[in-house]
Amino acid sequence: MGKFSVRTTEKGSRFNLVAGNGQVVGTSETYTTRDACLNGVESVRTNAPIANLEDQTVEGYETQAHPKFEVYLDKAGEFRFRLKARNGQAILASEGYKAKSSCLNGIESVRKNAVDAEVVDEA
Repeated sequence: MGKFSVRTTEKGSRFNLVAGNGQVVGTSETYTTRDACLNGVESVRTNAPIANLEDQTVEGYETQAHPKFEVYLDKAGEFRFRLKARNGQAILASEGYKAKSSCLNGIESVRKNAVDAEVVDEA
């Protein structure tokens, strides 16, 4: 089972969604407060299972309604995804993947792990 690893620093709070195998599959923005960060966790839990998939790496892709996972190529030519909530705000972003299939597997890992993941405070 996955976990939301929450870390608070002097700059604010952020979380990583960590899969059962220990891999980080997504990272949040930095929130000003821990409570706002926990609201972000809940937003991922709510939106990930129902999010549409918008593959921006395909020419002429069809724009999807929010919530959605956007798959795109970064400046280094790696595949990444971001999860956007119903309001269009990005709530989770991935690392770069060399293969598109790995990126899509990351999205499936978010869908699978987000709902039941426990929240763990990290030092």
